[in-house]
Amino acid sequence: MGEKLTHLDDSGAAHMVDVGGKDLTERVAVAQSSVSMKRETLDLVLSGNSKKGDVLATARIAGIMAAKKTHDLIPLCHPLALTKVTVDIIADENLPGLRIETLAKVVGNTGVEMEALTAASVAALTIYDMAKAVDRGMTIGPTQLMQKSGGKSGEWFADGGS
Repeated sequence: MGEKLTHLDDSGAAHMVDVGGKDLTERVAVAQSSVSMKRETLDLVLSGNSKKGDVLATARIAGIMAAKKTHDLIPLCHPLALTKVTVDIIADENLPGLRIETLAKVVGNTGVEMEALTAASVAALTIYDMAKAVDRGMTIGPTQLMQKSGGKSGEWFADGGS
């Protein structure tokens, strides 16, 4: 596995990668997460009658805000001028619970994987926070990168497909 971690210098010290010499390209990343909960909790969230307000709208906004603040939350991430962030939350009766899919896009010289993952994570945490009064046993995850495109490494898909 001849690859090395990019955020460590030759002495093993953490550092911010210099992306100044990289080409500006459109870069897109898609991530997902989920929140599993009791069926009654899912019904309450979907009804819009939570005591804390509209859970889905709040989680969507929280995810978007988190993507924009990723560089403040994750050490060594570059601040990015994101051109698009979406957070879609879909009910899944099979969990039961909610599936979260996020997309982050930028025209820049570094990727947006961390922004998409942060958006998915914070949206899931917001759902948990807003519904924990009725269901503390909710579980979050898995949270994962599903695909990315742009930059020197091109396209990548979690399932290995195209």
